[in-house]
Order: sequence, then C-alpha cells, then structure tokens
Amino acid sequence: MAQSIDKIKPGYPLFEQPEYQDVLNRKKALFEEPETAEKIKEVFEWTTTQAYQDLNFERKTLTINPAKMCQPLGAVLCSLGFKNTLPYVHGSQGCVAYFRTYFNRHFKEPIACVSDSMTEDAAVFGGNKNMNDGLENAYALYKPEMIAVSTTCMAEVIGDDLNAYTLNAKKDGYVPNELPLPFAHTPSFAGSHITGWDAMFEGFCRYFTVNKMADKAVGSNGKINLVTGFETYLGNYRVLKRMMVQMGVDYSLLSDPSEVLDTPADGEYRMYAGGTTQEQISEAPNAIDTLLLQPHGLTKTSKFIKVTWQQPVTPTRVPIGLSATDELLMTISELTGKPIGEALTLERGRLVDMMTDSHTWLHGQQFGLYGDPDFVMGMAQFLLELGAEPTVVLCHNANKRWKKEMDAILEASPYGQNSEVFVGKDLWHFRSLMFTRKPDFMIGNSYGKFIQRDTRAKGKEFEVPLIRLGFPLFDRHHLHRQTTWGYEGAMQILTTLVNAVLEQLDERTMAMGQTDYGFDLVR
Repeated sequence: MAQSIDKIKPGYPLFEQPEYQDVLNRKKALFEEPETAEKIKEVFEWTTTQAYQDLNFERKTLTINPAKMCQPLGAVLCSLGFKNTLPYVHGSQGCVAYFRTYFNRHFKEPIACVSDSMTEDAAVFGGNKNMNDGLENAYALYKPEMIAVSTTCMAEVIGDDLNAYTLNAKKDGYVPNELPLPFAHTPSFAGSHITGWDAMFEGFCRYFTVNKMADKAVGSNGKINLVTGFETYLGNYRVLKRMMVQMGVDYSLLSDPSEVLDTPADGEYRMYAGGTTQEQISEAPNAIDTLLLQPHGLTKTSKFIKVTWQQPVTPTRVPIGLSATDELLMTISELTGKPIGEALTLERGRLVDMMTDSHTWLHGQQFGLYGDPDFVMGMAQFLLELGAEPTVVLCHNANKRWKKEMDAILEASPYGQNSEVFVGKDLWHFRSLMFTRKPDFMIGNSYGKFIQRDTRAKGKEFEVPLIRLGFPLFDRHHLHRQTTWGYEGAMQILTTLVNAVLEQLDERTMAMGQTDYGFDLVR
C-alpha cells in the first residue's frame, strides 16, 4: 500500500487511503453482520435520552467501563517507590503484562516487574513451586536489594499463602535469608488499584516494623512521615519535598517512585533509581506523626500505624487547591514547630492572585468529574473555591462514608447546590449523565475522550469537552510530570481549567463577520 520508509504515515491518514478503506469495508460486510446506518443512529439517539438513563441506572450485576483498575496494579506502583526494589506478582504472565503496559503507556517509561507465570498446573496444585523458581531467577537476574510480592486472582482463588511461601523460599535456599520479601494479598476481584497500593504499603510497614517496636519511640527522630497513596503525578512527589525543604522540616517520603518513573535518556539504563530506603521505613515509627495524604485510599495503613506505631495519624486531606494546602502546611507547622515561611506565603499569594484573575471566566462553569475518591473530592473542593460548579461527581471505588462527606462539602457551598454524587457507578453511567445534565466540561482520565466523541456525535451543541486530569493519561504526553498538589499544583490546574474555557469561547466565536465580535485579545 502507499507507504514507504521515506514517507511513513500515522494511523489516521494511513487508514483513510482507498486500499485500507476497501479492506475495512469488506471486513465489515463479510464478518461483522452490521446493522444499517439508520438503525445505529436510532439506537444511539435512544441511549442519549433520560429514559435510557433511567434504565441504565437500574443495572445491578453488570459493570461497563469501570473507572478503576485492579489491586495488584496499585501494589506494583507502591513497590516501585522503594529503593532497589523489584515488584514481583504471584500470578499469570498476562496479568503482569497488563500492569507493565498500563504504566508504560502512562509514564512512557519501561516498568520493571516480574511474575512467576502461574498456569493451569499451578491452579490445581498450588503455586509454591512457581514462587520458589520465580524468586530464585528474579534475584539472580535482576540483583534487587528487595523483592515485593503481591498476588492476582488465580493465586487468591486457590488460597496460596504468601507468608508461608516466602519463608519457605528462604529456608530452602532459593533466595538469601537476609533478602527482604514484603508481601500483600491483592485479589483483583475485590477493591481497586488504591486498595492494592494500601495493602502493599501496609505489607512494607508490617515487614519492617511489626516485630521490631521494642526500641521505637514516637517523635524520637523528629521527623514527619508523608504517605501519598496511589499517586501518578510525579510533580506531586517533588512539590512535597520542595515544601518540606522550604519549611526546614525533617521528613521521610514513604514510597517515592518519582525517579525510577522519570529516568533521563543519557545512555545509561536504570532499572532502579531513587526511592524510599529500608532504613527510612524501618525508622518510620520514630517519627512525630505520619500524614496520609489520600486518607480515603489508605484505610489499612491508617489502622496499622495507629495500632502498631502508636502515632496519632493526624487527619489531613489531599492537598489539591488553596484551603487543603493551607491545612496541610499548618498541620505540619503545628506538629514540628517550624514556620511555614515567606517563600510558601508568597507562592500562596500568587495563587490567590491567579484565582482572582480567572474568577470571571470560571464562575458558574459546570463540570462533570470522575476518578478516585481523594482526587475527586480534592478537585470538587477546588472547583468550589474557584466559583465553578461540579454538577456531576462520580466515583466508582468510593464508599458510603465518602459520599456522606462529599455531600456535606457540596451542601456547604453555594456552588454545590445543583450537584449530584454517584458512588459505585461506571463510565457508562457517566456517559448518560453527560447527555442529560450536559455540563460545560468533564474532568477525568483519557477514557473520557470516548464520551466526548459520543456527545459530539449527537451534535456540536451537545459536546462536552474533556479536560484530562487523573489516571491514566494515555493519549497525551508528559501530563504525568505535572503537579496537582500544593499551591504550585493548584496554579497548574487553574491554568488548565481557565484556558479550556477560553479555548471553547474562541471556538464559538470563530465565524468571520458573524460571531467574531467576541473574538478578542483582551481576556
């Protein structure tokens, strides 16, 4: 076909060529048994109605395009945040291929993760042999200082015991006795990626501290522990560290993958880079306190730290926006006695100035919002601070307690009076809401582009543009390097939101001599 090494075309123009169109049309006619264009249009139009939405929301046992991923994916991300650590998944090869490609598409980086390739025989006889061989090979080939083990569906269904398996692997000489093997049971058929991160982090805490508390004393090292939870914006790790340095706070950031997921192209391959050290996690019980920055996704960790480390786990919320960042910095200042300082005070003032500058354009704009519990709550709070209206708030992997808190936040603001909160609903539910509620924009991950496409297919006047914030972000580059936390992150989010509004306004006032009375340069 019409492509050569000198003129390589990407998929879109390539598939528009007559040869490809002929192949696609014959495939459709011979193998797909397609409905007529009229019937497709009829069904499409029906799926955009309130009547269809009512039927859609009656679904009980079917999920369509869930706005979440599975537990072991979260466990892998948590493990990547520890120094010289190899994530190891006790399960099938296909599962690990999914985790690696998922993160690879988001971070645009190679992802180190291995599996012990359980197949049918392991499903019958158990996966102990797979684990022995897998740990031995992984240690010999990749020379990690630590291997972090999690599970997938197969291992959980047959009831494999990770505690026994890891102890036996050391006892029988497959790996050295001194090699740390923290683990977590992370069944894919329960919870989501945020609970998998939580379970794996609790596994690290348990491995390094549960039987070593005799010489620990809360506050004895003068540090603050920061735990991010499942977080994929690499800038957020960096902004946390910068703010602590500016305040002069001694801290430990527990699970920090910001280096291994953002290595330079300088001719050297780095399988391991940066990360929390074994010493830091071992010493974590000696800190003044441990702050959980995404508390709705860290329930296991919270319970363990309160019970075992005897730390208060002072309540915090995800530091998205002005007030949440204020609260975090004031909490840290109170716990450590360190002043917030002039640099952060000036940065806060710049954010307030930006909010004032952009208020005219964001006031009254309506947004549909979906994603993980803490992200959605933080974004909704910031939208309210900006005078915007989060009219549709959907979170698949939240619970009733989260919904109650979210409802209270919305009810307390004049901009939240027309909002609806949906828990346990998926993106097909969200699609219906975009047609019936029709906000000005939606905020979410890359999967929202299909919903934008569908709203536009009904007519340009029905289109709900997608603003890409969250995880995963597959179809845009380098957004994962941005920051959404702290004053710096609020500035970046604000810039993204207000410029989306202005871009939409430009598009609506583009007709020469008709609507370009508003096509100005003074906004």
